[in-house]
Amino acid sequence: MCGAVSEMVQGLIDADLGGGILKKRIAIFGRGKRGGARTIVATRMTDRWFFLYGFEKNEKSNIDKDELKALQELAKQYLEFSAMEIDQAIEDELFSEICNGDKT
Repeated sequence: MCGAVSEMVQGLIDADLGGGILKKRIAIFGRGKRGGARTIVATRMTDRWFFLYGFEKNEKSNIDKDELKALQELAKQYLEFSAMEIDQAIEDELFSEICNGDKT
C-alpha cells in the first residue's frame, strides 16, 4: 500500500473519480497490476491518504454510481478530520496507520 501511495504522489494514478477519490491498480503476486486489485483512496495529494475500499478485478470490474457517491461522502468526512481526530481514531483502532513516512 505504501508503494501505491508513493506512485500516486509521482502522478501514477489510474483514475481521479472526483471528490478527493482516486483509483489505483495494485499488483497481486503472479498476476501483476492489470489482473490484480483495485484500491479506492481518499486524499488531497499531500499528507493524508485513506484507503477506503479494495477489490480484485476478476471479482468486480468497477464501483457503481451509488458506491462512488457513498465513498465520496466518506472521503469528505475523513479529509476534514483534524490531526487530533485522526490520532484518536488510530488509538481507538478505527483507523490503522500503515505507512507513516515509509515508502515501501
